[in-house]
Order: sequence, then C-alpha cells, then structure tokens
Amino acid sequence: MSEPTCLVADTICRTVELGLTITGAAIADQLTLIECRPVESDPRCPTCLQPGRLRDHVDRVLTDLPVVGHPTRLRVRVPRFTCADDACETQIFRQSLDRVTAPKASTTRRCSRWILQRLAIDKMSVSAVARALGLGWNTVNTLAGSLAREVVFDHPGHLDGIRYLGVDEHKWKHRRGQGDPDFVTVIVDLTPVIDGTGPARLLDMVAGRSKAALADWLGKRDSNFRSRVQVVAMDGFAGYRTATQEALPAARAVMDPFHVVHLAAEKLTLCRQRIQQTTRGHRGRVGDPLYGIRRMLLTRTELLTDKQKDKLAAALDRDDAHLPVEVTAWCYQDLIAAYAESNKRAGKLAMFKCLKRIRTGLPAGLEELAQLGRSLWRRRAEILAYFDVGISNGPVEAINGRLEHLRGIALGFRNLDHYILRSLIHSGQLQDRINVL
Repeated sequence: MSEPTCLVADTICRTVELGLTITGAAIADQLTLIECRPVESDPRCPTCLQPGRLRDHVDRVLTDLPVVGHPTRLRVRVPRFTCADDACETQIFRQSLDRVTAPKASTTRRCSRWILQRLAIDKMSVSAVARALGLGWNTVNTLAGSLAREVVFDHPGHLDGIRYLGVDEHKWKHRRGQGDPDFVTVIVDLTPVIDGTGPARLLDMVAGRSKAALADWLGKRDSNFRSRVQVVAMDGFAGYRTATQEALPAARAVMDPFHVVHLAAEKLTLCRQRIQQTTRGHRGRVGDPLYGIRRMLLTRTELLTDKQKDKLAAALDRDDAHLPVEVTAWCYQDLIAAYAESNKRAGKLAMFKCLKRIRTGLPAGLEELAQLGRSLWRRRAEILAYFDVGISNGPVEAINGRLEHLRGIALGFRNLDHYILRSLIHSGQLQDRINVL
C-alpha cells in the first residue's frame, strides 16, 4: 500500500491514535481485516532496558472498533527481539503494545472503552454490542463486567464526597428458586442531586432486603465514609431504619413522602372496601356510590374539577355509614397538604398536628385510620425530618425504574452478580470514568 494511501487509511480508521500504521486490508466474510505495524520501533528489553537485536515478527490479532458497520480485526505485525545482555533473564521479547491493548487482551483499549460507552450511555444490550463487534455474548459480558469493577469498585475515589444516601428495595427476579433472593437492597448517592451537580448515582446493590443486608454493607465501609454521611432517605421498612441507627448514629433518617402518602392511601382504600362490603354486602360494582369515587378519593382536592367535587360530596353524604371513609379521606388530604406547604416550618407543624390527631383516641369504626396513626407516630421523627432536610427517595425510585427497563432489554437475568454489574454500568454514572480508560 502506497504512503499516501496509508495516510488516508490511518486517518479514516484512526490507527494513529494507537501508534500503528496500516500496511494492508482485506475482507473475510463479515469481518474487515486490517494489517498494520507499530509506527516506531522500540527494541528495549522490558527487564534490563537495554536495546535488543531484531529476531523476527509475529502477528497479534485484536478486535477493534467497527468500520462502516462491520466488525474489524487488527492484525498487528509485532517485532520480536533478542536481548543483547547475556546476564539478563529475558532472552526473547516482543515490542510492547501497551498503548494499543492490555497484556494478553484480545481487544484494543479503545474497543473496551467503546463497549462500556454503548452499554452505559446508549443503553444497548450486550447481544447488540457483541453483534457489532463480531464477538461472543460471554466475551463482551465478561469484558464489560471486569471494566465495570475497575472503574467502580477499584476506583480509589468511588465513595468520596458522599453525604446523602438513598436506600430502597428492588425486585430483580420474578422466578422462585435458583438460590438467590428475589429482592436486593439498592444504595444510591443523592449528593449530586442535593448539590445540583448532576443526577443520582447507583453505588451498589446487596442481595436481600433486611436490616442485615444494609448493616453489612455499611459495616464494610471505612470510618471516614460513615462519618461523612449526614442523611439517609428510605421507605417505611423498619429494618433499614434500625441498620442506619446502628451503623450511622450521627446520620439522620428521613422517611420518603411518597411512602407516607402511599401508606395513607392504602388505609383509605381498605376503609372504603370495608364500608362497601358492610353497606352493600358485596365488592364494588358499577353504580355503587363508593365504587364510583374510588379514584377521586385518592386525588388531591385541588386537582379535582367542580363536577368531581360535587360527585364526591354526594356519595359521601348519601349514607351515614360512609362517615369513616369521609374522615379517613380528610386525614389523607391533610397529609398531602402538609407536604405541599411552601413554608417548610408551617408544613412541619401541620404534619405534627395531623399525626398527633390520629395517634390515639379515635372512635370506633375508624380501625384503618387508627392503624395508620400508630404506624406514622412510631416513625414521626423520620417523617418530620423531611421538612428540615428536604431530601426524598424520588431519585432512588427513578433508578429503580431504569433498572426495570434494563431487565426488559435483557429479557431478564438469572445471575445476580451479572445483574449488579450491569446495573452499575446502566445507572452508575460511569460516563466520566469511562472516558479516561
């Protein structure tokens, strides 16, 4: 291949970045085979650093970036040298290709970076990446997993600067058996969201949803990390609260507003179903007054139209037996109004009054509301803490949603370790770290 032609080919394929120059090319089935050699010769012995004598050349085949949509292989003609120092332990050695690839690797460094970019940024599946490179699924998955460990767990600053954590459960498997637990504990860094520097970052996932799962993870972190954490946002699971209190005594636990309102909505629904069964003797049907307002009861009052408000009032006033539903609905709306208060001090006071009002002493017939009052009063410290710190588990729920999307792309996972690594690639905010590989 002539020198001008080689220069054009080097520019198009960007082999100059690798310190290689193209000497020839061919097409083999679906593969584009590019023959190349190092631009500069480096005969230094890796042991004694003395220049050696050229002995021969060997070919090393490496997977590189696809060219115009076709898988590419680089056939690098690597010089071999004989060490001139008779006292040196190394007799024959190859010229180093550290700029091109890692030792004993079958892909170029930029190809490895490309794999993680496609998985983490473009959200491609492993099978799509493997097809683009002409490699096997297991090869790409293993390579992506090892690189993810390198840029996440082996990164020295992986846990630096974290002050706010989010914890939630996630169901990763919907099949029984196979040895692994169906749920994992998701641990998320909320610091970028609070500081306004970026989105939340998935830190890790731990098998199981229990106090022990979170406590073990926190216990394995160093004391500097534990002392920096100021706030931990969580749902209503008591195990997470207990683990936080024991492992992070200086951190403040916050119960997420969504879970508080969701718990109240569940109690309101149970109350409506109980009164429906009592007054009608059957489950809700079309034409039943309480069944007809089931969605309106769970909608914030300010979002209802005048027609819906009239229908809601008519259904609740139709029978005195509906009074428990009306009272429970009032408390449900009071909880929402407290969270919606623009003045956090006023919202905190309104929330405390609401919790105290339903704590004890409720008349008969309000069993669901009484259960709600006892549950929320036990967690009042975490509920009221939201108004002081303003941190919720919303970003954690968003990551949960993205993980569900990941499982859909992959059509499910059977290996928990693979799922955790793929989740970190998918939602671990690895873009900046990938670019420095």
